[in-house]
Amino acid sequence: MSAEIINGKDLAQEIRTNMKAEVNELINEGITPHLTVVLVGDNPASKSYVRGKEKAAKEVGISSSLIELPSTASEAELLDVIQKLNGEPSVHGILVQLPLPNQISEQKVIETIDPSKDVDGFHPVNIGRMMIGEDSFLPCTPYGIITMLKSRDIKIEGKHAVIIGRSNIVGKPVGQLLLNENATVTYCHSRTKDLKEHTLQADILIAAIGKADAITSDYVKEGAVVIDVGINRLENGSLTGDVDFDSASKKASYITPVPKGVGPMTIAMLLKNTVKAAKGLAVVGK
Repeated sequence: MSAEIINGKDLAQEIRTNMKAEVNELINEGITPHLTVVLVGDNPASKSYVRGKEKAAKEVGISSSLIELPSTASEAELLDVIQKLNGEPSVHGILVQLPLPNQISEQKVIETIDPSKDVDGFHPVNIGRMMIGEDSFLPCTPYGIITMLKSRDIKIEGKHAVIIGRSNIVGKPVGQLLLNENATVTYCHSRTKDLKEHTLQADILIAAIGKADAITSDYVKEGAVVIDVGINRLENGSLTGDVDFDSASKKASYITPVPKGVGPMTIAMLLKNTVKAAKGLAVVGK
């Protein structure tokens, strides 16, 4: 058996192509969706992500701007920038690139962003609405994962989904979105005993642990759908995921590659959230 590859790069391109018409309609109505990205410091990976977001936004007609602060910026300075963006009607989406320097509380920054402009989907208001199945901005990577599964008509309802990783950015919210789709969800993490015992029961296995090639075929049930969220840079400069693609793909029915997997989908979902914000569709309180 050889797994069918879910190519996130191709799917993201398809989503962006379809989005262009939607954005053009908004522009014709006098609304140009605008995303402002705030970057603190000069982390090379963060700069690369920001460039990717700017390029993708331009492709679909979303205007974007970048505010750069030095790595020495204080928390108060960053919060002041966010408050000004909250009050700027022409800015529909605000994204503060993570991680942030140690002197700044990520949680305080997330909570300062107006929930109606929180296109990353991390504000407690959006997370809370997602938890109870209400309309909200969904966290981009989990939103992308669900979109990938649905793009192949992979049945979620009634399936056992096992998530390795419990971060607030990926692990926890993707589990909730799967639960909202009527899957049975198991969370595994660094304190889980006998990890294989759980992963071998997974119809849908999602790896988000940040360890290169940690999940081999020994962890994969025959015919499972394997979603690899990891992006790990090896010493030779190449990228690999959390899943050992070569071995796992021999047992899985579907699998995502790294690169060209979940990563491009995250940016595509960010753009979808920005367009949604410009339309004023998310019902979020302050």
